[in-house]
Amino acid sequence: MRMTKILRGASLAALVLGMAGAARAEQVTVGQLTDFSGATADVGVPFGQGVVDAIAWANKKGGVDVVLDTVDYGYQVPRAVAQYKKWSGADKKVPAILGWGTADTEALTGFIAQDQIPYVSASYSAALTDPTGKSGKAKPAPYNFFYAPSYSDALRAMLTWAAQDWKAKGKTDKPKFVHMGANHPYPNAPKEAGEAIAKELGFEVLPPVQFAFTPGDYTAQCLTLKNAGANYAYLGNTAGSNIAVLKACKNIGADVQFLGNVWGMDENAAKAGGAAVDGVVFPLRTAVPFGVDAAGMKNLMEISKNSDPSGSGYRPVHYVAGVCTALYLKEAIDWAAKNGGVNGPNVKKGFYQTKDWVPAGMEGVCKPSTWTDADHRPMMNVDLYRIKVNGATDAPLNELIKNGTIKLEKVTTVDLPRKPEWLGW
Repeated sequence: MRMTKILRGASLAALVLGMAGAARAEQVTVGQLTDFSGATADVGVPFGQGVVDAIAWANKKGGVDVVLDTVDYGYQVPRAVAQYKKWSGADKKVPAILGWGTADTEALTGFIAQDQIPYVSASYSAALTDPTGKSGKAKPAPYNFFYAPSYSDALRAMLTWAAQDWKAKGKTDKPKFVHMGANHPYPNAPKEAGEAIAKELGFEVLPPVQFAFTPGDYTAQCLTLKNAGANYAYLGNTAGSNIAVLKACKNIGADVQFLGNVWGMDENAAKAGGAAVDGVVFPLRTAVPFGVDAAGMKNLMEISKNSDPSGSGYRPVHYVAGVCTALYLKEAIDWAAKNGGVNGPNVKKGFYQTKDWVPAGMEGVCKPSTWTDADHRPMMNVDLYRIKVNGATDAPLNELIKNGTIKLEKVTTVDLPRKPEWLGW
């Protein structure tokens, strides 16, 4: 009896010590700025959920316990700035922030550098890629990071493909290109770079055509395209308003090859737009879409179960990109914890430790990325996909994907040169 009591006491002591050890695991709070209710919520919701699910999964694997302070700012710059001030305050300074839009990210770039807080955004503006400002194209952005080809490089890749596509069709005259989108920093971010390479590639560049972030009647814009004889058009907005343009152009018979930006097209857009979306070409940030056979797909499916326990739902491309983005930051934080502590400067250094970096367990899902202290362009190879819609799209998305009504078909990979003159532009 006495021995039993001693053993029980020893077991209890071990349990207490174990709990204390678990309690000693380092915990840090990271800001997450999201748009769940504003003009870009159609893509903000799946991306933001991907971030949340990925961090929950990664925390279970060990390392630093990352707690997300998730704030929906409704895509309003003043609210983003106000929230940043809270996160950067001396009493609750966070070691990193997962940001969102281009207008707010660019507005905060100087503050981020001054406060030394890595800001991993969902804006892929090329203005955020020059950490030193040596290019002279943008102000220094040493603490800005993102996972994707920049908007400018993605458009350069699509126009490179478009020039080849035009020749492959046996055309000998000049193709006509037009940039479309709202008069806003996000759709405008790649405009000059796109128009410049279009001219180099032999396109006739037409005057830009504006349309709002919100869905509406864009028949007038489509008539402009048709009357001008546009052959290729870049859609710079998110999916909701892009779909309205695509439907209007289909209704009036405008024969244009549309090029979508990374936020401007996805599987949900294909379901909502139906036949009008068929044929749109757009860049994919990840190595594969959801559910495609890949080494890391099993882990992606496990991540998805954090918010879809049944595992039956389909995740659009933005969700997968959110997962990858979050896992890069988590690994940078874990590196910092082992190399001087989790603070902004050390987390920043964590992004520079690995060339052709893929987060552990996500091989074949997240594309290899490299950041250096002189160049924050993570990748220069751009995978282009085409949306295919074959039939009615009124069924649930997972069924439409499963039965092949909606498909993402790979078109090509464009390997862009890492030109110094393209840094920051």
